[in-house]
Amino acid sequence: MARPVSRWMDEDLADFRDLARTFCEKEIKPNIENYINNKQVDRDLWNQAGKVGLLCASISEEFGGGGGTFAHEAVLIEEQAYVGDSSWGASLHSGIVAHYIQAYGTPEQKNEWLPKLASGEAVGAIAMTEPGTGSDLQNIKTKAILDGDEYVVNGAKTFITNGAQADVVLVVAKTKPEEAAAGISLLIVPTATPGFARGRVLDKIGMKGQDTSELFFEDVRIPATNLLGTEEGQGFIQLMHQLPQERLIVAVSCVAAMEALLNLTLEYTEARNAFGKPIGKFQNTKFKLAEIATEARVARAFVDECVEAHIKGELDIPTAAMVKLWTSERAQKVADMCLQLHGGYGYMNEYPVARAWADLRISQIYAGTSEIMKEIISRFLKSGDVIPR
Repeated sequence: MARPVSRWMDEDLADFRDLARTFCEKEIKPNIENYINNKQVDRDLWNQAGKVGLLCASISEEFGGGGGTFAHEAVLIEEQAYVGDSSWGASLHSGIVAHYIQAYGTPEQKNEWLPKLASGEAVGAIAMTEPGTGSDLQNIKTKAILDGDEYVVNGAKTFITNGAQADVVLVVAKTKPEEAAAGISLLIVPTATPGFARGRVLDKIGMKGQDTSELFFEDVRIPATNLLGTEEGQGFIQLMHQLPQERLIVAVSCVAAMEALLNLTLEYTEARNAFGKPIGKFQNTKFKLAEIATEARVARAFVDECVEAHIKGELDIPTAAMVKLWTSERAQKVADMCLQLHGGYGYMNEYPVARAWADLRISQIYAGTSEIMKEIISRFLKSGDVIPR
């Protein structure tokens, strides 16, 4: 089945897609098993991606980025999904960490870190989640207390993407422990700083090639100038402003995974025979494939609408929550149907459909659980607003 062509694509993005597709096919696809076995991608993958211009494609050229838009990030996310990889944390590195620094960093912070992130010299991570807080960011326990001209950071984080390889971590911490949201700040913590330690790479049911890790901070001293921005207590606002892009990243990866799974399942059902004919000829199979294709098409339309809105600066908080909720839930449904159509082979890890089925489960949890998405959406619902007038 032909790949969909999104309305937001243009000639420049088509060239970027060719570059991303070639890179993912050549550098990532043959190494997926190695990434899974090693619980992380090869460190040199970051350098290779930076060298060809795939990292920080939507960051200003002034700071070493590609000068593109979110659409460039979406293209790379899609191409990575199309080769069946969930190991490389490039979307977080480029689409989240770099954007926090570009949006809120001082000129000195931007000049120090963005070129390194764009080249692959530095790998970025963001540390929000803690062992006891989960979605409740206002009650984080990690503290960053000002002591003279330094912050002293103490605490622990978990479920941190790129955690094992990160050279710099944006740490969400309480600079005013007695306050809730108003006490939260983001700080730039180089991982070479004394007192910083990495825990284990976590054993997950999916995304086994991604270095999701525990991080520990024991009297980590960083300069006061490492506060992201120029004022304490802005962290929660910064997080809320950036989360729509993070949720859209999840949505883009989910719809691309749905499209990839559809093609895999079409190939399998055309080639696999049972009772004297391809299983794709049976009515149940045809109906299931029709349902999967429709789910993917509807999801693609919604995601494309949101990408267009985001490029224009018009993607609002409830719509970002809606697209993340819808695509993550539908992608899991599609993965389950595709696995079923593969029969016993669908349960084997050597088949991409099995890995995708496990990988996609986290999409309903990270970047805000489905339950949190519903809570956000419900806050914006008012009678009379639902039906266009």
